[in-house]
Amino acid sequence: MGQPKFSSEEVNAMMRKVADWQIANLKEGVEHDDLDWRRAVLYMGMVDWAELVEKKEGNSAYYQWLLRLGRKNHFQMGKWLYHADCIAVGQPFIDLYLRYGDKIMLGPVMSRADWIVANPSHTPMMLDYGKIETLYRWTWCDALFMAPPVYAKLYALSGDRKYLNFMDKEYRASYAYLYDKQDHLFYRDGTYFGKKEANGKKVFWGRGNGWVLGGLVEILQVLPSDDSFSRFYQDLFVELSGRLAELQCPDGYWHASLLDPSSYPSPETSSTGLIVYALAYGINQGLLDREKFLPVVSKGWKALCEAVNSDGKLGYVQPVGGAPDKVSRETTEVYGVGAFLLAGCQIYQLSLN
Repeated sequence: MGQPKFSSEEVNAMMRKVADWQIANLKEGVEHDDLDWRRAVLYMGMVDWAELVEKKEGNSAYYQWLLRLGRKNHFQMGKWLYHADCIAVGQPFIDLYLRYGDKIMLGPVMSRADWIVANPSHTPMMLDYGKIETLYRWTWCDALFMAPPVYAKLYALSGDRKYLNFMDKEYRASYAYLYDKQDHLFYRDGTYFGKKEANGKKVFWGRGNGWVLGGLVEILQVLPSDDSFSRFYQDLFVELSGRLAELQCPDGYWHASLLDPSSYPSPETSSTGLIVYALAYGINQGLLDREKFLPVVSKGWKALCEAVNSDGKLGYVQPVGGAPDKVSRETTEVYGVGAFLLAGCQIYQLSLN
């Protein structure tokens, strides 16, 4: 068996440095909504990190930080009723409910999900992002990280298949719409059908495909392996994992454009974090071959650590967008940190095996 080229102590120290920098530098204001998808991804990474720290050290400080943010916002969802980005924060809130058992942490997300399941949107998959109705369905691949795991977690929690049936129906609609079965990658949304990169290849966004693969992890973590729906998600996870492993660049990163990385030569840590997270999870769960994928994961984690400044700031995070774009060492965003922490917790587990 191949052995990872990192130690649990080094992984732990790096995650602590990144987490502490982000907590100390968390921005406030209208453009930094506590309940939007960007913060949701950060909280998801922090939940995994908080669990690791509590188990290892008996220290609940990171859980307490999450609780303060949740209580400050009364564990509410985002403002837009159907928008996947506005339900994403339900994922860490469900996790906090499972940790503390306080129903106030669960009530808002369950109420939102119950209403949507009872009143599903019948808007067709659309290409017109000038119309708000386009966002009523999961018409962009990022949404497959933001919303489906909420329904999967509610099913795992309640045993009520209405959540899983809704998730599966909507997920398969998005898959049929956005997945390119020739290239085994997801388009970001329908506006990219037929578009080409400078090298003539199709436009497949690194972070977008990272969102999908990371979202599959969140689903597989709670979906029973013997459930009738599990085979579809497991097969898609394995297929997409294999394809993305092929597209890792020599520097260890996945760049903003998967099929034309030379047009976007800078590292990109949000896509890399999400993909490393998923591949490490796959190895840990026996879904991916350790000998084949461990070198990919090790190289990716090393690259991520190289993007961390001495003070703990994670750089090379592509700003908010919907397509490949340029990035620098100074650009950071909270969702990149969330992805880093998700990856680090799986790497930590991998380092112990």
